[in-house]
Amino acid sequence: MLLEYEAVGGQAATSGRIENYLGFPSGLSGADLAERARLQAVKFGVRIMVPSRAVGLSERAGYHVVALETGEELLAGSVILALGVQYRRLPVPRLADYEGLGVAYAVDSARDQLRTDDAVVVVGGANSAGQAALTFAEDGRSVHLVVRGASLKGTMARYLRDRIAAAGIEVVLGHEVRQLAGDSHLEQATVEEVGTGKQRTIDAGAMIVLIGAAPRTEWLRDQILLDDEGFILTGPSLPADLKHQEPWALLDRAPFLVETSRPGVFAVGDVRSGSTRMVAPAVGEGGMAVRFVAEHLARTGLAPAIQR
Repeated sequence: MLLEYEAVGGQAATSGRIENYLGFPSGLSGADLAERARLQAVKFGVRIMVPSRAVGLSERAGYHVVALETGEELLAGSVILALGVQYRRLPVPRLADYEGLGVAYAVDSARDQLRTDDAVVVVGGANSAGQAALTFAEDGRSVHLVVRGASLKGTMARYLRDRIAAAGIEVVLGHEVRQLAGDSHLEQATVEEVGTGKQRTIDAGAMIVLIGAAPRTEWLRDQILLDDEGFILTGPSLPADLKHQEPWALLDRAPFLVETSRPGVFAVGDVRSGSTRMVAPAVGEGGMAVRFVAEHLARTGLAPAIQR
């Protein structure tokens, strides 16, 4: 059973274009990849619950109990946590007033909010921001990439930097967004140079914010081990002496590579501490987790089917 609060595909589904996924040399949109994955999962019998939010994890009679926001509980022999992350927001006055009216956190969402001839401000200096800027430039939009740092060299892949330069995208280095303006829709973004305080106003009908994200793991804090930032510790990242403690000592094994501090509970993708924050490795981790799930169930003799 697959639980998803908003839509199948998570953060990857919001990417304007994914160009480093094996088998798609011309790239494909995140939404397209997510839909293909959904169809494939359904083909193999996965039951999908959307919208559905997990709010608790516990144990009962050897099974993992996943508590849902509705009060319903699911009992499972194993659990894979592919929770993704939550987008960080800018500390800008009236930001919430423009969310959905020009301010977005994903390319597809921003596209839906754009009007004819609107320019776009992309905030962020990582690969996701660079790819978003290129996507809008390919749409024929005027694009301004606002970056807090003084350079993109340490945060963005060289091939993206080269393409951004070739596309004529304005890169506004060493600046932060300070104000937003517009009557019923975003019309302007005021940016300020870090250090000098000098400001300039950019006319834009959309601003996509890609400044990182935080894990959604508050409901797991008392159940499994997390790192200082809330990402889930797995495999080699767990304490070395864990395998000598119960219930690991009874199982007579150490945690598998993507297994959490609780046997039979796995974490994959962006929510896992030390992950690469890339789609292809996350998919690989998912496949690895499935293999380990099978081995865990075989060793414990637990039924793999979910009970409701």
